[in-house]
Amino acid sequence: QAGAGDARPERRCLASGEVLPKAQLLRFVVDPEGVVVPDLAERLPGRGLWLQPRRDMMEKACKRNLFARAAKRHVRVADDLPQQVERLALKRCLELLGLARRAGAVSVGFEKVRSALRAGEVGLLLQAADGAVDGRQKVQALARAVGPSVPQLQFCGAGELGAAVGREAAVHVAVAPGRFAESLKREVQRLADLRGATDQGKAVGRPTEGER
Repeated sequence: QAGAGDARPERRCLASGEVLPKAQLLRFVVDPEGVVVPDLAERLPGRGLWLQPRRDMMEKACKRNLFARAAKRHVRVADDLPQQVERLALKRCLELLGLARRAGAVSVGFEKVRSALRAGEVGLLLQAADGAVDGRQKVQALARAVGPSVPQLQFCGAGELGAAVGREAAVHVAVAPGRFAESLKREVQRLADLRGATDQGKAVGRPTEGER
C-alpha cells in the first residue's frame, strides 16, 4: 500500500482504518485451525491482519468481528488476546535485552552503569520499576547530567530484568548505543502502548492488579 518510492512498507489498521508504517503496527495471522494468532516477529505464514498496538484497538477488533471480515472467513479469537499480546511484547523486550547482553552491549549494576554513563557509552538506561527509589534517582540524575540524549525506561521488575541479563535480580541496566538500544526503545514503546501507559517517554511502569 506504500507509494512506489516509499522505503517504509505501510499497512492499514483494521480497527482505526489508518494507514501506517508496519513498524507502528502489530501483525496477526489466522492459523490452520482458524485461530487468530499474534505475530509480533512478523514471521508466521499467512496473510497479515494489522492493528495499532493498543488495547482499545484489539478490543474493538474483537467486538466488531473485524478479524473475520478482513480474513473473509470464520475465525476464533481468544478472550484474553490483549493480555496474550502484552505478555509476548514483554517477552520480546526481555529476549532482546538478553541478546544485547550476549553481544557485550550491556552493563549491569550501579557502579558499572555509573561508569558507562560517565564514559558516554549508554544509548539506553533501563531500571527496575520495583527498585529502591534513592538508587534509581541517583542514576537518573547522573544520566540527566550526561545529557538528555540518554532515554530512561522502566518496564518490568528487578527479577525479570535480572533474568534477562543473567542475574538473580537487576535494578540498573545500561545498553550501549547502537542497534540494540534502538530496537529496545521501539519494543518498550510498543509495550507501553499495549499497556496504555500515560507516560510513554521516561518510565513505562507495570500495570497494577486493578489494571491487568
